[in-house]
Formats: sequence, C-alpha cells, structure tokens
Amino acid sequence: MKKDISRQGAKAQRKSAKYFFAPLRLGVSFLLAAQLFFAATNLSAQDAPVRSAPKTVDELRARIQEITARPELAPAQVAVKVASLDTGRVLYEENALKLLHPASVMKIYTLAAALDRLTPDYRFKTSIYASAKPNAAGVITGDLIIYGRGDPSIAARFNNGDYNKAIDELAARIAAAGVKRVEGDLVGDESYFTGAPHGFGWEWADLQWHDGAEVSALSVNDNSLDLFVKPGATPGSPCSITTGPPTPLVTFTNRTTTTARGSKRELSVYRALDSNVVEVGGSLPAGDPGWSGSITAPHPAMLFVYMLRASLAQRGVTVTGRSRTVDARERAGVPLQTNSLTEIASLLSPPLSEIAAQTLKPSQNLYAELILRTLGNNVRTDAKLTSEEAGLEAVRAFLREAGADTGLLVLTDGSGLSRRDLVTAETTLKLLAQMDRHRYAKVFRDALPIAGVDGSLRNRMKNSLAANNVRAKTGTLPTVATLSGYVTSAAGERLVFSILINNYPDTSASRRSFIDDIAVLLASFNGKSAEQSMK
Repeated sequence: MKKDISRQGAKAQRKSAKYFFAPLRLGVSFLLAAQLFFAATNLSAQDAPVRSAPKTVDELRARIQEITARPELAPAQVAVKVASLDTGRVLYEENALKLLHPASVMKIYTLAAALDRLTPDYRFKTSIYASAKPNAAGVITGDLIIYGRGDPSIAARFNNGDYNKAIDELAARIAAAGVKRVEGDLVGDESYFTGAPHGFGWEWADLQWHDGAEVSALSVNDNSLDLFVKPGATPGSPCSITTGPPTPLVTFTNRTTTTARGSKRELSVYRALDSNVVEVGGSLPAGDPGWSGSITAPHPAMLFVYMLRASLAQRGVTVTGRSRTVDARERAGVPLQTNSLTEIASLLSPPLSEIAAQTLKPSQNLYAELILRTLGNNVRTDAKLTSEEAGLEAVRAFLREAGADTGLLVLTDGSGLSRRDLVTAETTLKLLAQMDRHRYAKVFRDALPIAGVDGSLRNRMKNSLAANNVRAKTGTLPTVATLSGYVTSAAGERLVFSILINNYPDTSASRRSFIDDIAVLLASFNGKSAEQSMK
C-alpha cells in the first residue's frame, strides 16, 4: 500500500480539502498549456457562456443530450434520469435501467432506510459494565467492560475538533459513579457487530487512508489518525512526524529528510495490511508548511481502550489489569450478554438526524457503515446474517416499499466504497421520490450537501442558479462520478434527478463539469413539465 504523496496523494485523499500535496512533475509551460486547453474546451458550469434558459421540455431534453453526447464522454457509461416531483412526469431519461457503480450515492440508500426504520431520534449508546457496582472503597472486582454499539460521534468532528472530549466525558461519568480502582482488565467489547471489519469489495489501497477505516462497534475519532509531517530545523535533518491524537499503538519508521528551501517535496506513506508500523519516506524543503493526511488506525477498539485508560488515570481511577479487546468471533458470534452485568455509566450520541448530516454532507464512509450495521442489528430476523447483511436486507426492503425492483441490484456495503455495488438511475430516482414524501423528508433533505454552500458540493456550481438550490449526494471513485438529489427549476417546479458516470478516468477534472452542467441546466429550466405529455 505504498503511497507516493507527490504523485497520487490527491487521488487517495480526494475527499478532504485540508490535505496539501506537491504538484505533479510537469513543466510550467506544459501546465499552462493544459490549463488553457481546459479553459477553452471544458468550461465549468458557472463559467460557461450564457445561453437562454430552456423554456420547453423538448428544449431541456435536447440540451441535456448535447451534454451526454459530448465526445469526451464517448468512452464512458452515462445514465441520467430527471422527473418532476410535482407532476410525477419524466423530463429526461437515458440508460436509466443500466447497472452502474453509485460510489457515495450509495449513502442515501443507507441513510434513507435507517431514518425510516430507526427514526431521526435514534441515539447510539455506549455502556460501561461490571459484574457489580463499586464497593464502599470504590473498588470493582473483575473486569470493566466498555460495550460499544456503533456510535460514530465519539469523535473530534462532533466535539469542536477535540480528540479527547467524548472519551473524557465517559471517564468522568465512570469516576462519578464512585469507581476508584478496577481490580481486573479494561476490556473494549466490540462484539455488537458481527461480520468482517471492512466492506465486501473494498480495495486494498483504500485500507491505508481514512476513507477505508476499519468498522468497529467501538469506534473513536473516525477510526483514523491525523498524520502531520513537518520539515526539520535545518537541511539534512529528519522531518518531524506526529499524530492526532497521540498514540503509542502506532509506531513510525522515519525515512524522511529536510532538503534545501525551494526544492521539491517528495513524500510517501506506507502501512502494510494489519500492521501498526507506518513508514514515512521522502523529503520536505526547509520552510515548507508541512503535510497532513488521515490514515486508518489499526484495531480502533484498542485505541478507544487506550484513550479511556489514560483519561481514567487523570481522574485518579486505577486499573490493575491489562488493556484488551474482544469481538464477536471471540464470543462465538454472540454479542455481550448484559443481563447479569451492572451498568456503571453510559454515553448517548446525538440523534441520528445530526449524525445523518455529518455522514452525507462530508461523505463520511465509516459513519455510513456503522449506521448500516446498527440498522441490521435492530431489524434482523435471521440470526445467520451478519450485521452488514441484515442492514442490506433492510435497505432492499425499503427500496421495494418505494416501488423499486431490487432483483438485479448489487448492494454490498453502506458507503459506496465497494467496487461491487451496482444500482440504476431509475432505482435512485424512486428512492429520492419516496423520501420526498416521507414523514422524515425534511431531515433527509437537510442532511444532503448544498451546491456552493456546504459538504462535498461547497465548491461546485457557485454563482449559478444551482447554488444554494441543488441538494444532492455526490459520489467519487477513481473511474466514477455521480450526483443524485433535488433541484427547484427557475419556474418553481421541484425536480428530482440522478446522474451516474462510470468508466471515466479521474485524471480528467472534466467529468464533474458534465454533471454540474446538467444540474445547472435543470435549475435554469423555465418551463413546466405539465405543458406537454411525458413518456
């Protein structure tokens, strides 16, 4: 899983704006020529020459077809479907029944089913168990068990960037329950979820970076470590490497060098599968602001235990035994049986409505996977199914209620990171139409990214009629770009759309512009679907 930051970092970290990478090794003149070429041949939606807005459905169809018929898209597979939520009529349809990779559009499948089955008020609970309450001296005889149920919110993202706040709160509650000494082990129990810790169909290259974080019922800080590399004090000295939060559970092999000011940055990061050793190589020039990225934390449940133990120690709580974890396999597929245990303390997450927004807007893979498995555990009727499988069955059931034919769909994870997921624009449209009339329609819509405003759409379609209008889920994989959601036309008609582009290389930035051009066109549509009959 070696990653050369200077050449491939932008691809690996494509979803996070904070990552800073060195430019490709191309001559300035070549770069300038390339920029001029794209400026001339592939203008973005907001910069394209102004044309009159389409006033009829026929004109709208012709304009969309002009985009999908562009020569640059000839090697790709493109599916588009657009309909009116007000009249139910189809405005445009092309390859709507073809099975294509949804990428992160898959997240709306997961969240829609979860909101329906769990409700927006659902809260994840993390419990602290022991065989009995502490005695008069504050001593617990036996293990202290941290039982996770998939809470995504024990993370800096929910705590103003503070890595430790949620853990500290849990430790404070344990101390407030009168615990002063644990004469046993501190056990991180992640047995609530059954099945593999990664989604089926994830690629090995995903598992180093935060996008492919390990799924655990006892998750902390997105199951990732923020990695910071800064040049040393003088040329020839090694660069400094730190993580947030700091942890002794990962060690670093530092093969970096600080080079002369103004030289090229050349960094690589590599962590072998199932290894806690991260190798960082290459160089940074003196005076460089440094590089930051987010790598997966191996065995995140153990990281949770380590952080909690440190926080307990700060509060005078001593644990005499080991720090360890236990999963469903070690419990023979049966979650922790809590009937004979005493709950010492607990922590509740924010409601699912808040977590949904933190999942869809930044397109957070881990949260979608945690929600899928939690959904599965709450609706599972077949004990033979893993948490993930049961969650996917719940998604299929919800799609059938929306009128979708799920017979040919391939649903293998909750986030869309799997290269095996296959959906259609038709099914995606039915899902979105169902959610528009759903009792939790507002919660679902509010969780979607808004064009030009926030989430994964914050820098797209600015200064256009789509800005602060389009609410849609993006999807990005190396050869996939997708967008599905809602838009209000210039005539005030509410439209729903799904655009899927597959087999188009991510080395070309133009693939998103095709999608954005269609979305802006829909926003500018000044006609009415009711003005003529639809197919």
